[in-house]
Amino acid sequence: MVSQIELESSDSLLKFIRDNALLVSPEEQLRRRNLIDKLKQILMTWIRRVAYQRRLPQNQIKDASATLLVYGPYGLDVYAADSNIDAVCVVPCFASLAEDFFIVLYNMLAGRPEVSGIHCVKEAKVPLMQFTFDGILIDMAFAKLQVTAVPENVDISNPSFIKDIDENSWASLSGVRVKNRILQTVPDVKIFQELLQCVKSWAKRRGVYSDLFGLFGGIELAVLAAFVCMKNPSDSLVNLISIFFKTFAFWPWPEAVVVEDVGVLPPGTRALMPIQLPSSPDEYCHSNMTTSTFNKIRSEFRRGYRQTQDPFKPQFEWGHLFEPFPYSKSYLRFIKICVSTYNNVELGTWVHWVKSRFHTLLVKLEEMHALCDPNPTEYIDVSIQIPNIVFYWGLVPGRGDNLDLNTATNDFMTNLSIGYPNIPGSLSLALVQASQLPKIMQLATDDIKAQLRLSNFNYQQQMIPVYSTHSPHYLVGYSAT
Repeated sequence: MVSQIELESSDSLLKFIRDNALLVSPEEQLRRRNLIDKLKQILMTWIRRVAYQRRLPQNQIKDASATLLVYGPYGLDVYAADSNIDAVCVVPCFASLAEDFFIVLYNMLAGRPEVSGIHCVKEAKVPLMQFTFDGILIDMAFAKLQVTAVPENVDISNPSFIKDIDENSWASLSGVRVKNRILQTVPDVKIFQELLQCVKSWAKRRGVYSDLFGLFGGIELAVLAAFVCMKNPSDSLVNLISIFFKTFAFWPWPEAVVVEDVGVLPPGTRALMPIQLPSSPDEYCHSNMTTSTFNKIRSEFRRGYRQTQDPFKPQFEWGHLFEPFPYSKSYLRFIKICVSTYNNVELGTWVHWVKSRFHTLLVKLEEMHALCDPNPTEYIDVSIQIPNIVFYWGLVPGRGDNLDLNTATNDFMTNLSIGYPNIPGSLSLALVQASQLPKIMQLATDDIKAQLRLSNFNYQQQMIPVYSTHSPHYLVGYSAT
């Protein structure tokens, strides 16, 4: 039985989250629901066009259907106003990834006024299309089922739907399976969502949330929150927060966090913080974590434990737990990473690419005996005349005293050029003292971030016509080289 003091403390925590704008407004929730509905309508139009191009019988063209399944923070209903939407386009057996998704659907979306920054990520483990729709970033993967029509709310746990699907489709549906499994297994979905919202807010403010920087991704935090809820099914939100930090502050890493007991776990994981995937008990969450970021996360877990040992004290304040990490007071030296281009059109493309490779830079710096705290916050150097985004990574004292940044820069630029032959901008690394941090170190504003999301990812790419493999004289669309 939850006591009155626990209820009051939990309410004060939720009030703090609301008052600090860490929850999305009802208007933002409605905006996203409308966006998903609009995308589903586009997919229905697209799949019937594909059925027509395949010369299917009229009744099959009429009944052809595809749908969109969401996962990640939005799928769990725990997201921020600037969060992207992770989704899977689920299609019937006659649609193809290479032609119908990456060309026909790509062209349909690219031609719409509410779509910008559209580009295809074909070589990833999970191929996807990324674009901005009405100002919201969408990551849309592709999964094909062995059926001729896909119901709007298709149940991918039903064996009749997932029978004989290919490896790419199975991987694309992984996020949906994780979301469904978590929501099925937690004892109280509402309490889980509240706990996850608090944990994500903490992680963002303390600088431990960004998978691209080797920190936590949304999936890891969701599984850890679910783990705590499952182990403590009757506890209040405020107790779960305390249990969360106590559990992981003293967790014997690299022992795996196991959500579902399957007996013998697969050996040989090299993850520093292995976390089991609840939908695939023999797999772990993918992680970019390095020694540097592992140390930062473990330190923040322990701080969180100290802050939440007695949340029922009269003088207790939630603001201390969520206090933004003071980078400028925590490190004497920083690595300044400046990413720049000569025009705003190309800046978003270049920044996106550089961030996607930051893991290799972290590993290189650690090979050179430098441990970093990679602050994910984006800044602008107003002293530079060309468009830029700047990152400041704190250097752990006593590490990297004789750091050769030229070697690190050359190695990183070589890595960036792989798969990106026509680099549109420049990158520089420099050591700066805390005292040298610019007094007008300007945060990238919401307007600047919106420009990055809206950037044209196909700038200067040549578009070539593509004809149907089924009807050689039928032009299905244009593909970017």
